[in-house]
Amino acid sequence: MQLDTSELTPVINRLKRAQGQLAAVTRMLEEGKDCKDVITQLAAVSKALDRAGFAIIATGLEQCLTSDDATMDKKDLEKLFLSLA
Repeated sequence: MQLDTSELTPVINRLKRAQGQLAAVTRMLEEGKDCKDVITQLAAVSKALDRAGFAIIATGLEQCLTSDDATMDKKDLEKLFLSLA
């Protein structure tokens, strides 16, 4: 199934922010920053990636439900969803 990229602009923006946060985590480690601060930023990156993944799956699910030529079935979507759990 091909996702409609026009609906994914917020997801792309979220991933770009997460990319910046991850770069900050790397920088913090290289600079020897406090462990608590590093973990806090790493948790933020992880949460942003999870939310992006769920948004992609939700978009795919919506498109599957409304499309006549959907190539993914319920089992495929469930497998994708559980891969983020």
